[in-house]
Amino acid sequence: MHDEPAPSATARRDDAGLWRGYLGLCLLCWLLYAMAATEWQRGGWRLIDGLYEASWNLLPPMLLGAAALPWVRWLHRRQGSAGAWIAPALHLAAIAVFVALWEFVDFAAARAFFGLDHAVATFHQRVLWRAVWGVFIYLALVFGFGGALHSRRAQRAALQAARAEAALVRSELAAISGKLNPHFLFNTLNSLLMLIRKDASAAEDALLCFSRMMRYVLDKTRGAADRVPLQDELDFLHDYLALEALRLGPRLRVDWQIDPATVADAIPPLTLQPLVENSIVHGIAPQRQGGTVRIVAARVAGSTDLELRVADDGAGCVWPPAVEATRGRGIGLGALRRRFQLDFDGRAHFEVRSAPGAGFHVEIRVPQPA
Repeated sequence: MHDEPAPSATARRDDAGLWRGYLGLCLLCWLLYAMAATEWQRGGWRLIDGLYEASWNLLPPMLLGAAALPWVRWLHRRQGSAGAWIAPALHLAAIAVFVALWEFVDFAAARAFFGLDHAVATFHQRVLWRAVWGVFIYLALVFGFGGALHSRRAQRAALQAARAEAALVRSELAAISGKLNPHFLFNTLNSLLMLIRKDASAAEDALLCFSRMMRYVLDKTRGAADRVPLQDELDFLHDYLALEALRLGPRLRVDWQIDPATVADAIPPLTLQPLVENSIVHGIAPQRQGGTVRIVAARVAGSTDLELRVADDGAGCVWPPAVEATRGRGIGLGALRRRFQLDFDGRAHFEVRSAPGAGFHVEIRVPQPA
């Protein structure tokens, strides 16, 4: 059974919109009927007769139609628990009740205003006409209110899915932001221990780099949706690469291509480091001769957007890889992709390219305020 949640302020506003639309449609039908029933050739005063006919014939089904919204909502709540034949049977019964009530209201009003004989004559004259129109009006009401409720349910489901996706991304980003790769930490500590024995001054500088990195990563005042200047991210990346160079030495080469005009641009924190770490772990470290990581920040031509590129000349891989091959491959690539999809409302661009022997390339386009 698919029960709708308890009425909320949003649901009440949506219902108010439905009722306004229903009243507007009723008024339009009433005016059109009155104009069609007016005999304009006999003088404008006949408009009163048209208004009378419209009110007499349309007011009862309009009032009865107000029960269609709660009726359709009740049917939707029991849609999952009812058998396949229950819904058609309920609709047939509802049509019979709707037509019968319309006939009864019309008969009672005619008897009250014009007497029994007139009411009986009018009933025999219009019973078939009202039965046919009753079916059409009932179906129009059910499809109209039903379509509106289905649309509302679809929008609510889409919103819940987006919120769930956003919560998942935030949790993944929190995991990325809350820690660095444990292998990097262990390797750095081992390198620092060896450096202390060889060069205490260099070890002190390395410890300062490590301290700045930890402060940046563990900044509790910054959320996953916040922005930092590109320069802050680059400073963090310089410290990270300086510590990796303790382990890899001349095997790690870095090609910086940073447009000075972009260093104040805003980007999500910890955007570049996971990409550079991917290149080092999977592209540079496994090769005896090492390799080069290229880091590019440039303005997109004809736009205020920032373009970031991280590439290496490592072995590369087949991309996109098989599903089973993605397990353990890459540090937060999926989370980063979803982060840019959600944070920038689909305006960001995140592309990964790779091939065997062609290295690994990641390109990000980050929208910036005009």
